[in-house]
Parts: sequence; C-alpha cells; structure tokens
Amino acid sequence: MFPLSNEVQSNIEFPVQMQLAAYNARDIDAFMPWWADDCQYYAFPSTLLASSAAEIRERHIERFKEPDLHGKLLTRIVVGNMVIDHETVTRTFPEGKGEIDVVCIYEVEHGKIAKAWFKLSERRLLAESL
Repeated sequence: MFPLSNEVQSNIEFPVQMQLAAYNARDIDAFMPWWADDCQYYAFPSTLLASSAAEIRERHIERFKEPDLHGKLLTRIVVGNMVIDHETVTRTFPEGKGEIDVVCIYEVEHGKIAKAWFKLSERRLLAESL
C-alpha cells in the first residue's frame, strides 16, 4: 500500500479543519456545511447522539452561546479517510470556566464528515473559576 499523497491527505482533512475553525468562531452557518445530511455523531464508542445534520445543528446552537468555547488542536493524524484529532476544549460549565481533553475521530466521505466519534476526559475547572 502506498502512502496518501499530500494533496489527497489535505482534501481528507479539509472539512475537519473548516468545521474546527467554524466551531472556534462559534458560527453555526459556517460549521454545518462540513457535515453530511445523514451524518452520525457518537459519544465513543457507540452511543449515538445525533443521526442527521439537523440534530448536530441543534446540539451546537446552545454550545456556540458559550463565551469561552474554543478547541485547541494538539495533534492531527490522517489515515485513509479518517482524521483523528486530539484537542483541549475550553468550555463554560455550570461550575465555571474549564477544559476537557477530547479525542475526535472523523470519517470523511465526498468532502463531508459522514461519522464522528468523541471521547471526552473529565472536566478540569480553571483556577480563575475556583
């Protein structure tokens, strides 16, 4: 098997990068075009949280209202049509500002995210919130 060319790898990761940029801008209209209409969104390994782009949109409308929301990409790996990101996400929790580590696994088909899995760490409140 031959490694993916840089061009193919870039095309696979492009929708993932674009949705992360829109996530950080808290822009739902820029976020949604990168998700397939029939995409599936899971809590790792197999808890289905949303089974369409419309359901993903509903999940994120409230999330995007959080003033501190930001995903910091730490590592990205591309294997075939899968993109695996390790991020630290800053959130505004009911208890205050905090962070979680997230492993995000995206399956990309036809330039859109077809499936996604998210494994979350425990919340860490930041010192300013304590």
